[in-house]
Amino acid sequence: MEAETADYTKTERHRIPVMIVDDHPLFREAVGRLLGECREFEIVAEAGDGEEAINLAAHCSPRVIILDIALPKISGIEATRQVKASHPETAIVVLSVYDDAQHVNAALGAGADAYLTKDVARGEIVHALREVVAGRIFVSQSALRHLASSSAINREAASSEGNHGLTKRETEILGFLTRGLSNREIASELSLSTATIKGHVEGIYSKLKVDSRTEAATTALRLGIVDLGDI
Repeated sequence: MEAETADYTKTERHRIPVMIVDDHPLFREAVGRLLGECREFEIVAEAGDGEEAINLAAHCSPRVIILDIALPKISGIEATRQVKASHPETAIVVLSVYDDAQHVNAALGAGADAYLTKDVARGEIVHALREVVAGRIFVSQSALRHLASSSAINREAASSEGNHGLTKRETEILGFLTRGLSNREIASELSLSTATIKGHVEGIYSKLKVDSRTEAATTALRLGIVDLGDI
């Protein structure tokens, strides 16, 4: 499929560049119309398969990518993984018909910042984009119910393992990370120095074997270390 970028070369700099990835043109058009009603977003590219999405992400540098899981050539999960590896600053919003814990966990594990089901209200899509741009994770209620059920089992395992070696303070800070707070904001909440928070965050990364705040947050969700109701 030929890259669809010709119509988006005059993106206004103050708007947030978004790419839409879905193998159904009518669905891409519908999402594009929805975001077109919001002045803060600008569609910079569209793709119909995972391979094209990866290539366009490098070429168009979108701030947010909205993509389906079931894509031709390369799945949305693998496309998420590859885009995040090359462009960790790009936020990925998965928009899928699947709401089961397996797909949600796979997407978050690959680095997705948000997971929505295609039956969500129009406003929830816009809200999710605003959340990920602000550095927070967002999961739609439908998917959240399945993830919460799965995480109940993981919470028992995490508890028996001492939350993977995390201290009480590290677990508390991990909760703030999952909500998208910066080190400075966490320091203010806990009346600690930013240097102290940075040290705790590094300890969290080491114990969870992750390299970023998003990975730490998604790992906390998957393992049930952080209560989903606190997000």
